[in-house]
Amino acid sequence: MPSLKEIKGRIASVNSTRKITSAMKMVASSKLHHAQVAIQNMLPYETMLEHILKSFLAAEAEAHTVFDQARPVKRVALVVFTSNSSLCGGFNANSIRLMMHAVDKYAEEIGRENIEIYPIGRKVYEKAKKLGLNVQGDFSALADKPNVNKCIEIAMELGGKFYEGSIDKVELIYHHFKSAGSQVLTRKTFLPIDLESELNADHERDLTSVIATKESQEYLKKRGERQTEQKDNNVKPLNDNFIVEPDMNTVLSQLLPKYAHLLFYTALLDSNASEHAARMVAMQTATDNADELLRELNLQYNKGRQQAITNELLDIVGGSVNN
Repeated sequence: MPSLKEIKGRIASVNSTRKITSAMKMVASSKLHHAQVAIQNMLPYETMLEHILKSFLAAEAEAHTVFDQARPVKRVALVVFTSNSSLCGGFNANSIRLMMHAVDKYAEEIGRENIEIYPIGRKVYEKAKKLGLNVQGDFSALADKPNVNKCIEIAMELGGKFYEGSIDKVELIYHHFKSAGSQVLTRKTFLPIDLESELNADHERDLTSVIATKESQEYLKKRGERQTEQKDNNVKPLNDNFIVEPDMNTVLSQLLPKYAHLLFYTALLDSNASEHAARMVAMQTATDNADELLRELNLQYNKGRQQAITNELLDIVGGSVNN
């Protein structure tokens, strides 16, 4: 059994660690709130652009551009989103694991040399470099500070390669942010744009709460069911009479790149919010574990102290009896 001094030292050490994890949880919670605000500010633009594209597709079902035409895959690019730092649970490990699964699958079909990696985050950049993958640059700064202009640059680079035919498919690997307690690991095709799957994708988000509890997740689930019922009961046809000049294909050729930029920026914001949510949950779990450990150590310390006092009293009583 450890001495009282050793137990007291462990209590002090756990207390110090608990202060750190508690502070990191509060910082992650604050950053999560700012990330949720960023997503919320982006949603009106996304909603309107999606509405316009739906209207155009409903009016011109045969309108197509080069960006929504699938072709045989001979060379592929993977854009993988992780964080720059650790202590966020399995956030980074899950993204890297899915990337490796995609690399292994494509390596069997087209060869490892025909796979390009665009790493968003220091963790995936270091892992891809270590594995000797074809890394196209270091975009770690975006993981900490999302920048729409830099996202547009990367999306334009990928779009240019796709247009020229040097890349036949682009995939995004990131965590889709649903709520503070739910982040869904997602592998989505970026180019060519599959408009049907994109417009029917899951856009449900809880951007008001930073509490990761079972109650909040159950609330989000029930709210999603209610909204689905309301949509089913209140389906209205699109009656937007847009005047398209000069023609539909020309307008779509301008709108689809903008929509692609939006998809890339949305994935970055999703990943950023998911990172902070995962870190907040991890730090909350660590704090709870520290509290439990402190309770056990305090109990052990009190038992040891009580035993020491009892032994001293027995020694005193024994000595007085002998005298």
